[in-house]
Amino acid sequence: MERAAALCILMALTLPGPAQAAARLKMDDKASVWPRAGASEKFDFTNRVGKSMSTLAPGLDSGYFMRCLEEIANIGDTKNLTLSDMVRTCVSLHAGRTGGEGSE
Repeated sequence: MERAAALCILMALTLPGPAQAAARLKMDDKASVWPRAGASEKFDFTNRVGKSMSTLAPGLDSGYFMRCLEEIANIGDTKNLTLSDMVRTCVSLHAGRTGGEGSE
């Protein structure tokens, strides 16, 4: 019984509520928020981006965007960039790596 109660509490804490929904990363957020964002927020953002971009190329999945955004955020000064700018950079890098064919 205690296990079921603990599971219910855990589920309630992990379900997105109004405060968590407001904390979602958005494309127009400044890139400087990326390093300070929590793992769940990054995972949510890269899942959303990966789902929409994987139609362009199978390699543009959430894992690719997580690695790429982490790398961009850690390389240099992102003060004037938005997350949208970083995503576009990742797409451009992928296109350059694959020869612009849209697949790996």
